[in-house]
Amino acid sequence: MRIAIASDHAAVDLKAELREYLIELGHEVADLGPETADRVDYPDYGYLLASVIADGMAERGVALCGSGIGISIAVNRNPACRAALVSEPLSAALAREHNDANVIAMGARLIGSDMAKACIDAFLATGFGEGRHTGRVAKLSNPPA
Repeated sequence: MRIAIASDHAAVDLKAELREYLIELGHEVADLGPETADRVDYPDYGYLLASVIADGMAERGVALCGSGIGISIAVNRNPACRAALVSEPLSAALAREHNDANVIAMGARLIGSDMAKACIDAFLATGFGEGRHTGRVAKLSNPPA
């Protein structure tokens, strides 16, 4: 699977670790930056990740910042993206099964690397449940005027 990963400065170390983990699992990974812990703005990287997902250049995304909140908000500004902020594997699996999430967001200051890897495993192993969820998910990309 092609997976895009992006962070802000607060999550650059976790991003590097998760990038290597995803490569070890056999995925093709697009690291969208940043490369250093120099201060950057999470919306810039969230918007970049969202555009890569929306353009079909990656099937899934991993978005990281200090809390995971800001970058998930930025990603979700793109109607083609459904980013879910998670902190444990059950919410990661439910985000896929019920919401067809295509981006997982996590907070580097709130989650350890082992838990982040467990969340990624659950996120990637779970399919969309379809059925009663399909109409609801369609509404996420088409809000009423």
